[in-house]
Amino acid sequence: MGDGDQQEMLIVTGMSGAGRSTVANALEDLGWYVVDNLPPQMLRPLVELVERAGASLPRIAAVVDIRGGGFFSELRDIVQALRTGVNVRVMFLDANDAVLVRRFESVRRPHPLQGDGTLLDGITAERVRLAEVREASDIFVDTSDLNIHQLANLVTESFAEADRAGLRVTVMSFGFKYGLPADADLVADARFLPNPFWQPELRPLTGEDAIVADYVLGQNGAREFLDAYDTALVPVLAGYQRENKRHVTVAIGCTGGKHRSVALVRELATRLAKHPGVAVSVKHRDLGRE
Repeated sequence: MGDGDQQEMLIVTGMSGAGRSTVANALEDLGWYVVDNLPPQMLRPLVELVERAGASLPRIAAVVDIRGGGFFSELRDIVQALRTGVNVRVMFLDANDAVLVRRFESVRRPHPLQGDGTLLDGITAERVRLAEVREASDIFVDTSDLNIHQLANLVTESFAEADRAGLRVTVMSFGFKYGLPADADLVADARFLPNPFWQPELRPLTGEDAIVADYVLGQNGAREFLDAYDTALVPVLAGYQRENKRHVTVAIGCTGGKHRSVALVRELATRLAKHPGVAVSVKHRDLGRE
C-alpha cells in the first residue's frame, strides 16, 4: 500500500447460501484480514482498529449475515459514517430461489429465518429484509450459475493486488432467451444486427471465431454502435469512479448469446481497456449452451 492509498474495508453480505464463506476464504487467500460473523455493533470499532493499524492492515473484510438483525436497516448510514479515511464498500451475494433451496437441501440445514415454515418461506422473508441492502450495495454478484471454484476465481480476478485499477469493468455477453443477467449495471441489445445463426456456414461457430466477428462487425450500424457506446461510457465510468463504485458489469445480449453479443463484447472490451484507470475482463455467460 503506497503513501497515497486508502485502507480498504469490504462488508460481505447477502442471501444465506449465496456463497459468503467461499468469498471470505478467497479474500483470505489474497491476503485480506477477514472477520466472519461479525456482530454489527463491532463494525465501527473494527474500522478504528484498521485506521490504527495503518499499512500493517491495509485490507480487511467483514462478513455479516441476517443474524445481524436491525443492522441491515441502518447499513447505509453506518457505511457513510465509516467512509472517513477508509474506503468502505458493500458486496452483496445473491442467487435465485431454486438454487438456494438446492444448496440448503444438499447440506441438510434449515434456513435461519425458516422457523416452522419451509425453506422457501425463509428465503422469501430474507429477501424482504435485505431488499434495501441489495439496492444500496457497491458490488453485486449473482452466484446462481457459479460453483465454489468459479466464485473463488471471480473474487481473485476482482480483488487481486496486482495491477489494481480504479475501476474494474466486466464486459459480458448473454442470450436474452436465457434471461437478463441479474448482476448487470448496463445492458445493450445486439439484436438490431442480422443473426449469423441463419448463415449455414456460421451457425456452428461463435463470435470468438474471426469469420463470425468479421461478419457481425461488418454489418451496417455495428461499428457505429460501438463508437457511440464507447463514447457514451466515458462519463459513466468516470462518474462511477467518483462515486466510489469499483466494479461494473456492462452486458450486451443477443438471442442466444453465441454470435452477435460475443463479437461485440470482444470489440467493446478492447476499446474500454484503453480508458485510463480501467481494468477490463470478458465473460460469455451463455456461450456453450445449446
